[in-house]
Amino acid sequence: MTRLLLLIDIQRDYFPGGRHPLVEPDAAAVAAARLRDGFRRAHERVVHVQHVWDAPDAAFFAPGTPGVQIDPRVAPQGDEHVVVKAHPNAFLGTGLEALLRAADPDELVVGGMMSSMCVDATVRAASDLGFRVAVAHDACAAPDLEFAGAKVPGAQVHAAFMASLGSYARVTDAGTLVAEVAAR
Repeated sequence: MTRLLLLIDIQRDYFPGGRHPLVEPDAAAVAAARLRDGFRRAHERVVHVQHVWDAPDAAFFAPGTPGVQIDPRVAPQGDEHVVVKAHPNAFLGTGLEALLRAADPDELVVGGMMSSMCVDATVRAASDLGFRVAVAHDACAAPDLEFAGAKVPGAQVHAAFMASLGSYARVTDAGTLVAEVAAR
């Protein structure tokens, strides 16, 4: 079984000191780095997605700012592709689908940020396009949100989105996925 790792938007603005910090982004980055390292050891493909918000009023991920940079713990190396996107769904307006079709993985493994936005949109789209998807829940992070005056803690946001993605993907942890890749 071949797998391809898709790391979505693990960028500096989501970390403490950034323009839009998430809840527990460092733990997610460590798990994502463990995944990336496992994929590299197994000679499986790794693709990075980078969101660039190229607008004068960009709240975060503005071009030329430190926050748009991919976190060094998961930075691309060698021939690893970087897909630059402008929308939550990493397939929209990018060459991601063509890249994945050419790679033809048996399973697409996803980690990244935000659980409640870009990870969710991309995983659902991948499933709709016919890809078999696994999500490393511990390699993802979400923000605190507010709805109708109620504050929703990031951990609950993350849990709700991972629970709902179970209809579109196999949701498991990075350690399990690394062991599976190593055992192939």
